[in-house]
Amino acid sequence: MMWQDSSCDGDMADLFAQAIGTDKHVCLYGYPVDMISIFRFSFSSYASEELHIHCAACSSAISDAEIANMDNGVSPSLFPLHRCKTIHLVGIRFFYLKVFDCVQRKFEYAASLVRHAQGIHNVEGDKNYKAYMSSEYFDAHLTQLGWQQVDNLRKHVHSTGLIKKIDVVITSPLLRTMQTAVGVFGGEGYTDRMDILPLMVANAGNSGRAAISSLNSPPILAVEHCREHLGVHPCDKRRSISEYQCLFPAVDFSLIESDDDSLWKADVRETKEELATRGMNFMNWLFTRKEKEIAIVTHSGFLFHTLAAFGNDCHPLVKKEISSHFANCELRSMVIVDRSKVGSDSSSTNYPGKIPSGVDLPSDVADGRNQEKDTPLVGSN
Repeated sequence: MMWQDSSCDGDMADLFAQAIGTDKHVCLYGYPVDMISIFRFSFSSYASEELHIHCAACSSAISDAEIANMDNGVSPSLFPLHRCKTIHLVGIRFFYLKVFDCVQRKFEYAASLVRHAQGIHNVEGDKNYKAYMSSEYFDAHLTQLGWQQVDNLRKHVHSTGLIKKIDVVITSPLLRTMQTAVGVFGGEGYTDRMDILPLMVANAGNSGRAAISSLNSPPILAVEHCREHLGVHPCDKRRSISEYQCLFPAVDFSLIESDDDSLWKADVRETKEELATRGMNFMNWLFTRKEKEIAIVTHSGFLFHTLAAFGNDCHPLVKKEISSHFANCELRSMVIVDRSKVGSDSSSTNYPGKIPSGVDLPSDVADGRNQEKDTPLVGSN
């Protein structure tokens, strides 16, 4: 899509243009359609004429009715973080917008999505799908190669500074995901202390690894809703929470209601549609949390079927980028936007202005009033 405005304040247009890295005529083709109505709204205070919005693919104008239809979605939207820019606009109005998703920041969350590292079931299942049916791989743990993948991702989140931004880590309560979560986001080597619990005890799940400290680590929370496909495959069945609490003492299991795995059925496999619905409910649940920067450690099937619901308002290549299968221990940073306002928190950065209070008549409103005064009444002499 393309917005074109020849009448709005030049400095304002330049600011948007510079942020996007182009001239005043900004090509938005392939970006989410949500941003069109936001641009129109944002510029309405500055432009004396309606913005001209065209489709770069067909050169046809987009009507207000079409824009309204685009903006009626109630499900969350999700966009790759590296395709977003944050702009602070200070002037007659103060906006905190994302260029690309262009939604007020108080309704968005940054999520780092991580698939667990290689598990023992992945190795055999790659050779023979029937291996997933074997009880030998019950609650599969990481391979030694998987732990090497964990070490490399850990180096990445530290070298990029991501570890300092994460407010909470949410993990599926299976052995391979919790091993990945504590290995990537946990503290350094654990030293016995009475006041600090380890995130993982030594050799948990036959890892051959030393204990991992919870010191200087974001809180790690186990949540059932982001588990892998439920049922039939023993590798996707979890142990009792009491057993996990012995292996991962500092992981928070308080949101899991049942000690035993009441969700996994030996003879019933969760359908793809049921998994996708569970995934969307999980995404909506994220907006009930106070944290803004969240890491989620989960599974390939959960990620694939959940993310398939996103990106329909994007260019096909961006949708593919969002919803393609994750490799073991792959991390993708996304922005999740709450379009239904499920979240209730207020913005921590918006500023109301008029402090101290004073006259605040925008120039375009003043121009309009002045034109009304100069226009003669119909029928007057």
